[in-house]
Amino acid sequence: MATALITGASSGIGAAFANELAARKNNLVLVARSEEKLQHLAQKLQEEHKIKVHTLAKDLTITTAAVDIFNALIEQNITSIDTLINNAGLGDYGLFSESQRTKQLQMIQLNITALVDLTYQFLPQMIQQGRGNIINISSIAAFQGLPYMSVYAATKSFVLSFSEALWAENSKTGAKVLAVCPGPTNTQFYEKASFEKFSNEAESLRLDNPSEIAREALNALNSESSHIVTGRWDNKVISGISRFLPREIWSKVLEQEFRPKY
Repeated sequence: MATALITGASSGIGAAFANELAARKNNLVLVARSEEKLQHLAQKLQEEHKIKVHTLAKDLTITTAAVDIFNALIEQNITSIDTLINNAGLGDYGLFSESQRTKQLQMIQLNITALVDLTYQFLPQMIQQGRGNIINISSIAAFQGLPYMSVYAATKSFVLSFSEALWAENSKTGAKVLAVCPGPTNTQFYEKASFEKFSNEAESLRLDNPSEIAREALNALNSESSHIVTGRWDNKVISGISRFLPREIWSKVLEQEFRPKY
């Protein structure tokens, strides 16, 4: 039975991946900060799907987290990860010049450094075995600079570029790499990012379903694509606008759209 490791697994898109992979009879390693939420989800999935679920309560903003996770799996005699889903992420909204320095650096550590390090830990084994999947969660924000979410969008651009490069490098190794670019999704992301524009209007907005994103992403592993834009058709339109409209004009449009209402 294959084993999948999911970061940010306690809620949102991560939990949706856990449910979908469990239904497909994968054993799971669930990683997040909240031990209580992980244990609750693990018990539910084990009872419903008769699989093995291991939990690791880890804060991926700590620089040694990826190595700690790799070593913890060895100690638990988990010798192979067939699918790695780098889902954990952090956002922030507001003027960069007025933001918290610590939060911006934590965002880079979580969205980029931890993702790269976990990929570094598990990709060589996949190449050696001639099989494996790595799904990196990016965003439609990756396709342009995003005023008032500047660091977040930049980290997601990195994830997309990094994933596309590894996809090409490993086209003949058996290890598949896929960047997944969701649009606005029904999770706690906007509340945690202090993004009042979305968190206050979430009920009236058409937000994508995390479960549908997970299914789309896993099904896309059977294609030859380096990335996938999930969800509604307008997500695909938004992700492609910067190819046809001068970047300066599009940036100004986005600035007006995302400008805080003080």
